[in-house]
Amino acid sequence: MGFNDILKKSFVQSTADNMSRGGIVTALFVTCLLAVYIFCIYRVTTKKVFYNKSFNISLVALSLITTAIILSIQSSVVISLGMVGALSIVRFRTAVKEPMDLVFLFWAISVGIICGAGLFEIAILASVLITVAILALDKLPETKAPMILVVDSSDIDSEEAIMEVVNKYSAHSKIKSRNMNAEGLNMVIEVKIKESAECIREITRLEGMNNVSLIAQEGEVTY
Repeated sequence: MGFNDILKKSFVQSTADNMSRGGIVTALFVTCLLAVYIFCIYRVTTKKVFYNKSFNISLVALSLITTAIILSIQSSVVISLGMVGALSIVRFRTAVKEPMDLVFLFWAISVGIICGAGLFEIAILASVLITVAILALDKLPETKAPMILVVDSSDIDSEEAIMEVVNKYSAHSKIKSRNMNAEGLNMVIEVKIKESAECIREITRLEGMNNVSLIAQEGEVTY
């Protein structure tokens, strides 16, 4: 028996014999169920203003396609080599802006791979644990990002009075910018204020105040 015969029996014939129509149908059916489950979880947990239904549908299709690829690779070494060559020329240029979208993409691909390998228990258990982790971590309270207070005053000596009022209402304050000229003082202060309306009113009543603005910002909290 030569090397070619050993290769043929150990790789080509053995993988082809292990494939059955019942196993293929079962793998695709379980993948479809889990993909629809991912579809529902994405719809419930997404916080986007504009819900991207096409992206959610693509998650279901991606899982089924991945399972079909894994099943095809298992059937023949020749097909697996051809599949590697075909997929190597595929380029995806669509940017994923939301980190959770990337998580759901990997989740859908992983379900397809695991179900294609016939490890349905792992796919189901992993999906349940991922769901519990996402929902549990989503319920954790978020640290409120600081706001930006912009003060424009005609009195260049009003900084001390402004900061006295700010420190009265804010647990955290940091001067980000201070501009002085002959016409007055302009300050940009990072603050964390609960009673924002009262703070603005009190600052406005200070002598020389021209304009007071409190702006909400969206960003990562670094403290």
